[in-house]
Amino acid sequence: MKKHIVAFAVLALLFSMSCKSDKQENTESTEVEITKAETKPDMHTSQNSLDWKGTYVGTLPCADCEGIKTTIRLNEDMSYEAVMDYLGKKDGVFETRGYYKWEDNGQNILLSDDNETKFKVGENKLIQLDKSGEVVTGELAEFYVLQKQNRNNTGEIAFTDTKWKLVKLMGQDITDSEAFISFATDENKVFGHAGCNNFNGSFEVANKLQLKLSKMATTMKSCSEEDMKIEQKFLEVLNTVDNFSLSGNTMTLNKAKMAPLAVFEAVE
Repeated sequence: MKKHIVAFAVLALLFSMSCKSDKQENTESTEVEITKAETKPDMHTSQNSLDWKGTYVGTLPCADCEGIKTTIRLNEDMSYEAVMDYLGKKDGVFETRGYYKWEDNGQNILLSDDNETKFKVGENKLIQLDKSGEVVTGELAEFYVLQKQNRNNTGEIAFTDTKWKLVKLMGQDITDSEAFISFATDENKVFGHAGCNNFNGSFEVANKLQLKLSKMATTMKSCSEEDMKIEQKFLEVLNTVDNFSLSGNTMTLNKAKMAPLAVFEAVE
């Protein structure tokens, strides 16, 4: 009987030691798993965590002008369009198109322009970097930021059914004129005010950017000499244009790949 009791006690002791060992191994395993989870690197970048596609607008500093009004549109296919208006300068509007790529850090993009311009992509903004790829600091830092435009939940203003006010014509700033143009989806009608007379006609869009105007007609009212000069140039543009571009609240009428013939801003 005593032998049975001793044997049972030994078995109980061995079972207790086995449970403690298993518990200790489980605890150590859990601690290792927690440690691994805590040290896992954060893979979130601007490229994979932000809604970066869209149009960005701002006025960059300029050494010999009032500022460079800049509009950049980033497309999902890695192409971009940019319009840069050197304020106060004749023939100061430049339009570029090309492609951009993400740098390895997933935070910056590089444009395929002649200057290889770099931007840091932030939440609803682009920050232009200096030549060494660093964020500009100091008093002018805030002027190197382009803000994303969020209109009508699309990030851009539609070409059609928008009133486009003329702001630059053949490189000349237009500041005191009611000239505008609008493209109506209703029967593809184009109409507007040329500076003195009203005009209307038809339009066709092909390949998203090509533009053809036809059946143009104007009223025959006589106005001041200055208004008539604007009108003459405006009507010449309408007879010459073969494509357009959109960037944020800016629209340009162009001939081939030349500098924009006319620049417009959307009337809110």
